[in-house]
Amino acid sequence: MGADSETDRRLVVAGHGPAAHRLVEALRERDTAGTWTITVIGEEGRAAYDRVALTSHLDGADLAYPAHGGGVTVVTGERVTAIDRAARTVTTSAGRVAGYDALVLATGSAPFVPPVDGRDLPGVFVYRTIDDLDAIREYAADRATGAVVGGGLLGLEAARAIQNLGLRSGVVEAAPWLMPRQLDEGGGAMLRRHIEGLGIAVHAGVPLRALEAGEDGAVARIVLADGSAVDAGVVVFSAGIRPRDELARACGLPVGERGGVVVDASCRTEDPAVWAIGECALVGGTVYGLVGPCFSMAEVVADRLLSDASTAVFEGADTSTKLKLLGVDVASFGDPFAGPGEGALGVTYTDPVAGVYKRLVVSDDAQTLLGGVLVGDAESYGTLRAHVGGGLPGTPEQMLFGGTETAGEDLPAATVICSCNNVTAEGIRCAISDNSLTDMADVKDRTRAGTSCGSCVPLVKRILDAELTAAGIEVGTALCEHFDHSRAELFDIVRAGRITSFTQLVQEHGRGRGCDICRPAVASILASLGTGHILEGEQAALQDTNDHFLANLQKNGTYSVVPRVPGGEITPEKLIVIGEVARDFGLYTKITGGQRIDMFGARVEQLPDIWRRLVDAGFESGHAYGKALRTVKSCVGSTWCRYGVQDSAAMAIRLELRYRGLRAPHKLKSAVSGCARECAEAQSKDFGVIATENGWNLYLGGNGGMRPRHADLFATDLTDDRLITYIDRFLMFYIRTADRLQRTATWLESLDGGLDYLREVIVDDRLGICAELDAAMEAHVAAYSDEWRDTLDDPGRLSRFVSFVNAPGTPDPSIAFEVERDQIKPVPPAVPR
Repeated sequence: MGADSETDRRLVVAGHGPAAHRLVEALRERDTAGTWTITVIGEEGRAAYDRVALTSHLDGADLAYPAHGGGVTVVTGERVTAIDRAARTVTTSAGRVAGYDALVLATGSAPFVPPVDGRDLPGVFVYRTIDDLDAIREYAADRATGAVVGGGLLGLEAARAIQNLGLRSGVVEAAPWLMPRQLDEGGGAMLRRHIEGLGIAVHAGVPLRALEAGEDGAVARIVLADGSAVDAGVVVFSAGIRPRDELARACGLPVGERGGVVVDASCRTEDPAVWAIGECALVGGTVYGLVGPCFSMAEVVADRLLSDASTAVFEGADTSTKLKLLGVDVASFGDPFAGPGEGALGVTYTDPVAGVYKRLVVSDDAQTLLGGVLVGDAESYGTLRAHVGGGLPGTPEQMLFGGTETAGEDLPAATVICSCNNVTAEGIRCAISDNSLTDMADVKDRTRAGTSCGSCVPLVKRILDAELTAAGIEVGTALCEHFDHSRAELFDIVRAGRITSFTQLVQEHGRGRGCDICRPAVASILASLGTGHILEGEQAALQDTNDHFLANLQKNGTYSVVPRVPGGEITPEKLIVIGEVARDFGLYTKITGGQRIDMFGARVEQLPDIWRRLVDAGFESGHAYGKALRTVKSCVGSTWCRYGVQDSAAMAIRLELRYRGLRAPHKLKSAVSGCARECAEAQSKDFGVIATENGWNLYLGGNGGMRPRHADLFATDLTDDRLITYIDRFLMFYIRTADRLQRTATWLESLDGGLDYLREVIVDDRLGICAELDAAMEAHVAAYSDEWRDTLDDPGRLSRFVSFVNAPGTPDPSIAFEVERDQIKPVPPAVPR
């Protein structure tokens, strides 16, 4: 390559984004002889960072990649402006001249801004870099509305960012539906429902005509081709990208008709000393805009630079993607657009109530999976993506509804598990066996699988577990990579060590800053042990979405309020209060399956006022938002029913008041039936009680979740006090020993010995812990305090209940809040037959 020696070669990398960073790291890892000295020149004022997580910068996340080690010079704040291919030098915007033996163009892409009038007005931005986000945040502080041009992945992320800055947000997309490159029409329509439900307006299917200024000369609105207008004091363009190929054009290297530096399968241009990777490269006629293919190109070039004999080539890429977009699971894999004319069939499931859309594309004999789209529920993504191009491990309907789960040992060797880093199942298995890896952190570090978007982590974990099991090694039960303990072990550590905060726990028994697995799990443990109000201090930052506001977040961004109605028994006076509150706040009301009244449509800033009215009338939180006891349902029992043999309503009230506020690994439901006719449906509950003429029968471990299960009969003809004692111990043993988000049904099935073992523990005291379990429940009952009332009495906690961070007081009267659904719609009369 023109170098003076085999150990003194000069590599210059133009650009320092994710692809450039991966190239340098791959080269440093493999260049043990120190063949190359590397100079990286980036025009941003900072070194490479994770652009996939760009939006999280507004939440204070540190996106910087680890710094390169020795042998690498990083130049920031300068742009390569010229290439002299004859002299093999580059010149920068600061006049720096650097010689090279190999040059890699990693200049990335630039946002596409349509050539419309008003594109240069103040208040118009692109959404590409950290500096862009900082500029948007600063400018938005004085504005009330914002809109994003572009309804792709990054555009929707930008819309969320604008909304989080306190602005009314909207999206303008010229295509008929959102994310048109990843989703089919049905998936795009379902995603639109979710986005609009969060208060972000969607304008799709109408092209942009112009941007117009307001009286201050800054942008004020977007004008669409049909003449309609969208108010926007901030406009962000995220309408696609264009390859940064100007350096190649200027030095005479071929570029594509629509842009992109032309390279062959080894990512080399027609000049043997110049390569191109990432979003500036046109390989096989395609410019790739996903991080996975860009990383694969970097790996190919690293191999080629280190060996003239290398045969490494870029063979295209898996463009499957899974993300949680504005709280909505969205995924596409394989070819989601193939139709009947292409030898393909579509199998579609839609649940508009739950906001779920699933479509599988299979071969016309229904034997081969070709692709698919998932919106609202992407739990089966890992299994489905792993089988693209191969046989289905089950029928299409089983695949849609999660009826099959791929075990780690079942995956073909060539299956791409991590598309971001192009890691196959065989690559993970070899890394585990060759390096004796035993935990996820080591697997991630060695293979990079799961280190980018994270969607493949569950599948990687299954492969690790399968490999360890096959090797006769006990599979670890660590909660996540930040703790070497299971949830049950952490519960005991917190209890025995009297630990009161996540920070203390992770400092003394873990590592790092935690994640969305361990933080809520520890929050539940702390709440179960009564370590303070869940919105107190650090506790508040650990909670899931609903717990943040002690109410249930609904699909339109409002909240529902459920006061506790023990046993379903309620007075006329309390009914009137609920009716008045619903009327005065314009809430939609619904009788729940648990004999309570749910009020929908409350805005965040309305919640304290609603609670105050309810608390003053004698209500308290129904904990419908938490992993806690929800309700104890009952029939009227012997008080009113001709068949009732016990007072089921009184027992239900007694149980609900005893266990209210009890935090658990998952939500808990119960019921008490007054006779064998089972009107309260007790056998479908986590713990259910059915009256007999001699007392009560207790059923345990049932639920109506994703895997409906009837409860098992645990004990018969119990007295009131014995019944409560057994339930006390059952609940406390479950809370102590269950895994994260494990329902009582699956927990009971996982116990070695099942129901018989459970009976030995809480009846025969086999473990000698019954006294502890009894004392723990008594402590809970004694310490119970209503979370709504406690919040109303604390100005600090109340300060979080605002809809707009830049308008914490009464909402601007100019802001219109639309009702999603009328309270009651008339039902047309039946047509006589």
